Amino acid sequence: MEMLNKYIATRTHIDGAPQESDFELKTEKFLLSVEAGSNNVVVKTLYVSIDPYQINRMKSFSSSQKASSFAVGITPGEAIEAYGVGRVVASGHPDFEKDDLVAGLVSWGEYSIVKGAVMLNKLDPMGFPLSYHVGILGFSGLTAFGGIFEICKPKKGEKVFVSAASGSVGNLVGQYAKLFGCYVVGCAGTKQKVELLKEKLGFDDAFNYKEETDLNSALKRHFPDGIDIYFDNVGAEMLEAAVANMNTFGRVAVCGVISEYTDARKRAAPSMLDVVYKQINIRGFLAADLMSVYADFISTTVDHLRNGKIHVLEDISRGVESIPNAFMGLFRGDNVGKKIVQIADE
Repeated sequence: MEMLNKYIATRTHIDGAPQESDFELKTEKFLLSVEAGSNNVVVKTLYVSIDPYQINRMKSFSSSQKASSFAVGITPGEAIEAYGVGRVVASGHPDFEKDDLVAGLVSWGEYSIVKGAVMLNKLDPMGFPLSYHVGILGFSGLTAFGGIFEICKPKKGEKVFVSAASGSVGNLVGQYAKLFGCYVVGCAGTKQKVELLKEKLGFDDAFNYKEETDLNSALKRHFPDGIDIYFDNVGAEMLEAAVANMNTFGRVAVCGVISEYTDARKRAAPSMLDVVYKQINIRGFLAADLMSVYADFISTTVDHLRNGKIHVLEDISRGVESIPNAFMGLFRGDNVGKKIVQIADE
């Protein structure tokens, strides 16, 4: 059976903040079947993840494109791979059958051909909404859980600072750290987000970084006894201020540097004297580094969810046409929690 498949592609490389004119909605003829002898899987996309790291794949050049297979450059005009949840329409692979729910690399489109079923896994919803498996039970959750526990290795009572704390990863980092027994402060870009962190998510304190003229002083005010762990999602001046306020043997988990993604002039320059003499460990990491804790992550997070100990923040748009605006909104700070686009009904 042949039908029309709609998907989003870039018109050209994007070397600054993404604009609506950078994207186009394309339509192609698409076969809802696989060739005899093929081990490919055709997937109907239900939910797709919208992530800021994709902007680095869209650039004419980024060092990240050669550093990781997950970050290879995107060719303008072609479908854009992204993590998502879908349902199998046709399969030539022995591990998948029609109507199976799956999670893995699909695309910013209605349908995808997953060649060789690479990075595709059967999905057991475990009684949770399918969207959870794109966010809190997907790579965002794994990044938060593994980042705080495997990279930072907190001790109860330690003081934790989280930037972009109302975002897809930051909100979970703060909640995991609080449940573990840490003192947690987050920053966000609006009064409403700050209130959310304190009143709903249980952060000990939070502040609006846009209202601060001196980030160094702001962190001194919120951490008079210094910071033990900084979970960095933004880079630039925030990283500099955090390092200046770190305690001896402090740990910095560098998850993302969103402030630098669209402004090449922004570069973090933390005091290396502080790094050396305070013996601070600064480590970048990727979700793929954390698969060794995946089972613990799922077990712990499912338990927290079922016991009502952790809150799920989702920001869901609908329709493939909404993907460009959803993506651009990440860089405007529009989203609260995990940004997801629902492509089709379940």
